[in-house]
Amino acid sequence: MLVAIVGRPNVGKSTLFNRLTETRQAIVHDAPGVTRDRVYGQVLWNGREFALVDTGGYVPRSADRFERAIREQVEIALVEADIILLVTDITAGVTDLDEEMARMLRRSKKPVLVVANKADNQQRRWDAASMYSLGLGEVYPVSATNGMGTGDFLDAVTAELPAEEAIEEDTGVRVALIGRPNVGKSQLTNTLLRQERSIVTEISGTTRDAVDAKLIHNDQEVILVDTAGLRRRTKVHENVEFYATLRTERAIRNCDVAVLIIDATIGLEAQDIHVLKEAEVLKKGLVIVVNKWDLIEKETNTARDTEKAIRERLQTLDYVPILFVSALTGKRAHRVLDVCLEIMQSAVTRIPTSELNQTMQRVIFRHHPPSWRGRHVQIKYVSQVGVSPPLFAFFCNHPQGIGTGYARYLENQLREAYGFEGVPVTLAFRRKSPKEE
Repeated sequence: MLVAIVGRPNVGKSTLFNRLTETRQAIVHDAPGVTRDRVYGQVLWNGREFALVDTGGYVPRSADRFERAIREQVEIALVEADIILLVTDITAGVTDLDEEMARMLRRSKKPVLVVANKADNQQRRWDAASMYSLGLGEVYPVSATNGMGTGDFLDAVTAELPAEEAIEEDTGVRVALIGRPNVGKSQLTNTLLRQERSIVTEISGTTRDAVDAKLIHNDQEVILVDTAGLRRRTKVHENVEFYATLRTERAIRNCDVAVLIIDATIGLEAQDIHVLKEAEVLKKGLVIVVNKWDLIEKETNTARDTEKAIRERLQTLDYVPILFVSALTGKRAHRVLDVCLEIMQSAVTRIPTSELNQTMQRVIFRHHPPSWRGRHVQIKYVSQVGVSPPLFAFFCNHPQGIGTGYARYLENQLREAYGFEGVPVTLAFRRKSPKEE
């Protein structure tokens, strides 16, 4: 479920976002218009979790290009969101902009909660009654700055969420084809579907107005998550990139493997790396597909040189496999699903404890951890404590003495021994129990 925060400029939307997500992800400043792009996060309240998106301040009918772009972001969020939070400012009262937004929200036919922000004292909480004139139902006075009133408000939000038992889980491997506009996501989707003769069905997507395709590949069920956003948006004219970003965020969170598609004629860009790192943080399987390879003039080592250039920019993401395909001709396109299934198989691999310790002790013997505060750091044993994604616990006498560089060394050696191509691996360093000391 996606909950969108909307409202006119400088009412405290970003402060509320940071309060609810318990982060400082959104930039907060007294000047209106600071939040330009949407910011996306997760909220957990009383065991229920939902996605939250922050938007820029809504300024209707502004000729200013910046304000027009923000307005389109809000309209995009209204299309995508399941629940809408209209944030107002008690200290300013009901403004013409608040009333215009209320009229638009009433037409949306979606659940709307009015958040009367800056209710920092009892008098201001009483003043929140003026917001009932917006005609949107219950008003929730809160203070995003100090958290006053947010408990009752979050109770109301979670009450609008569907019952957890009503959410059906797909059993197939969810593969999200992501990337910037015009890199060939739709073309690759269509090519993969044409190559597969046993298409099962089409199912409603996890993103609004999207259709995810379910198919069978190598006797395994695969769900291709649509992030192309091909449906026409009558109110959105300029913010195609913003719309694609929101779709991509949701697709990554709901997939098992994220396939980043890049245009071979353009190459890897900063935004592509940002998306990859976000998927890594969420512990998703990762693949890079260099599409439109048929348009590249090739020499003997063109693919090798291109891969080398990409990996030089990836840094810590050097474990991500890179495929060169042409969605248009279909050349090597079948390898995309092959690699995705291989990644999922690798993600659930469990290494026997005895074998794992023999391997890693040899690794540690070749290169011992640096000393910490003049003390010798010893790693006694290793255990795999989780799969999908793999989680390895290293038990040692001074876990805080394991630096980033040495942890990276252990991860690289672990990958060299057992693969885990395209799979984010987590290493946790724990202190030995007193009995083990």
